[in-house]
Amino acid sequence: MNGKTKQRIDADNAFLRVQNRASVQARIMSETELLEQARDAKTASLKAQRLEKEAADRLAPASRPTKSKG
Repeated sequence: MNGKTKQRIDADNAFLRVQNRASVQARIMSETELLEQARDAKTASLKAQRLEKEAADRLAPASRPTKSKG
């Protein structure tokens, strides 16, 4: 034997399981945060484009010449 008791081996294995679970959860959270940041950036971009289009649409009818009925 290498000098470790069964209790010590069980404790080491339990610690490794907890550590592994924590690292998996951290990786999932970081991936989730990246996805949320990408979604938020795309949403902001689309909102800016929509606002620009709405502003252009409001100005467009005012800048068009009216047809005379004559």
